[in-house]
Amino acid sequence: MNVGFDAASMNDITRAAGVSKGTIYVYFENKGELFQTIILEAKQRIFEDLRQTLAEDDAVDSVLTRFGAQLATGLTCEETIRAMRIAIGVAERFPELVRTFFGDHPDNLIETLTAFVAARCETGELVTDEPRVAAQQLLDLCTGHMWKMRLFGLMEGPPPPADIQLMAERGVRTFMNSYGAEAVRVRSS
Repeated sequence: MNVGFDAASMNDITRAAGVSKGTIYVYFENKGELFQTIILEAKQRIFEDLRQTLAEDDAVDSVLTRFGAQLATGLTCEETIRAMRIAIGVAERFPELVRTFFGDHPDNLIETLTAFVAARCETGELVTDEPRVAAQQLLDLCTGHMWKMRLFGLMEGPPPPADIQLMAERGVRTFMNSYGAEAVRVRSS
């Protein structure tokens, strides 16, 4: 992961892992499959904690603020940024690497967040006819600027936790002003 997909040879990988090529090839057919597994594992580490947060039975704004801060922390950490840069760098030749991280399937975070928004609409805490659009907007509100700055190398190192928390709070406030039941009631009166 330190040198990227193209620069890393299988010899480099086996040397760094301290194993033989034969051992690597028992588990992975080729370098692409190995990198896909690394990217998938990075994604799963981040997303499992996020799913647990969304399962909490707390006020919707509190849950979403914790979720937003965790998401931004996970997406701006060095390991995730490296994995995303690798995926983007080889996207044309290995689109399955990008699909592993961003593709539409039930395991992806957007599906879990969409289900959360729909469930909170059922309880009357949120109001929207398009829970997926609301979920996508929340993801952008809670990660957009800092994540892009990190991804493109315009921010060296992960942002301070206080900055992440503030971005999550502001993102959720904006989200609740659009989709929170109380805000919708006020606009409707």
